[in-house]
Amino acid sequence: MTDIDRSTPGDRRSRQRPGKSGRMALGPLPELVGYNLRKAQVAVFQSFQNAVAPHDITPGQFGVLIMIKENEGLSQSDLGAAVGIDRSTMVAVIDRLESRGLVIRAPSPNDRRSYALRLSPEGEKLLDELIPRIEAHDKAMVKDLSEEEQGQLIDFLRRISRAG
Repeated sequence: MTDIDRSTPGDRRSRQRPGKSGRMALGPLPELVGYNLRKAQVAVFQSFQNAVAPHDITPGQFGVLIMIKENEGLSQSDLGAAVGIDRSTMVAVIDRLESRGLVIRAPSPNDRRSYALRLSPEGEKLLDELIPRIEAHDKAMVKDLSEEEQGQLIDFLRRISRAG
């Protein structure tokens, strides 16, 4: 636990600047779901980056690659909707993955206005290497939770995401 996390209710409400002790007033932040989710997200993303460091892949790109692998022929629009990314951002993500030789964008056999996406052999190879690394990273992130608590955490996060 850091000095920031050990503040008392009185400390959290003060507006003083951190002194040499390193304590910082956080107000109501430690009790807010969003603040704690964000801190957890930063920790998870940093661990993810360490796990995949030599491959220069982001969590978002990994998710996109998995979705393409599991849904070959998916259109960019459908992929964007599934992962919650707007059209222009999805085009940029696919452009980057295509330029790295990981994704193949081909004309859709069902709709001439869209592309069907699939992984290239290099994309398949990369995922084969990344999946065990990311699964190990994921297990390390929840190592202090029992299996039951891990299931509860996933359930809680899913419920929160549906509420938004």
